[in-house]
Order: sequence, then C-alpha cells, then structure tokens
Amino acid sequence: MAKPAKNTICLWYNGDASGAAQFYAKTFPDSFVTATHLAPGDYPSGKKGDVLTVEFTVMGIPCLGLNGGDTFKQSEAFSFQVATADQAETDRYWNAIVRNGGQESACGWCKDKWGLSWQITPIALTEAVTDPDPAAAKRAFDAMMEMGKIDIAAIESARRG
Repeated sequence: MAKPAKNTICLWYNGDASGAAQFYAKTFPDSFVTATHLAPGDYPSGKKGDVLTVEFTVMGIPCLGLNGGDTFKQSEAFSFQVATADQAETDRYWNAIVRNGGQESACGWCKDKWGLSWQITPIALTEAVTDPDPAAAKRAFDAMMEMGKIDIAAIESARRG
C-alpha cells in the first residue's frame, strides 16, 4: 500500500464523488483518480457496496471525495483557485466547468455541477490588481468587479488606463 498523503482535502458529495473525480481528472492537468472504495456496510446515505469514497488528485492536490449524502452542501467558503497563463487556458477551464452543468458567478468564480467553487484566475489579473501603482491596481480591480469570466485584454486595458 502506498504511503497516504499527510494532508488530504476531503470533499463532501451527495452520491457522485466518482463522477466529480473523473471530471476533474479529464479537465485539469496533473489530475487523476487513484482509488474507489465501496462501503463495507450500510450507512445513513447509502448501502453496502455503494461507492463510499474516491481518492483523487486535482492539479497535484490530494483529495478524498466522500459520498456523505445531502446533509452538508459545498459553499464558497472553500474553492480551488486555478492560476491560468492566458485567455485560452482561462476559457478552457471556465467553459469546461460551466458547460458541464455548472454555473457562472462573478470575478472569475464559477461553480461545478457538484456545488464546488472554482476561481479561474489569470496570472495577468493577479499581477494587475497587485500593481505597485495604486491607481492602476484600482482600475484593474474595478474592471474585474464587473466580470464573470475574466477577460485578460480588458483587465490589461484597465490597468493601462
């Protein structure tokens, strides 16, 4: 047996941890499903033999998907932040999440169909809102506040003034 990661993010799903893990594995680099474990007995939200947990990695981060039922919901208090290199990468991840039953939100945030929040954040946005020129940073920040998916060209234009 492989040595388990010292720290793993446990994500609660309402019965489709396997589907979520498979989606992440096909969508993001350095992402894969490691193992699926079946319940050895009945439990509050499932039966013996149902998928109980799924071990997977999302962009190098070890995760455990737990099919815990509908007691707890995902919230924006937890999100994956994905730093993207360009507009094509930003569009690819955003569109994959939203077009697979997810929903758009503001300022580069979106939510997948399982309720997990994602921040699809171009590196250019981070650089713009942390510009040493406070006026440039504010212009970029104000532009971001009007966006759903981040438009890098618009951010750079706002930064330049």
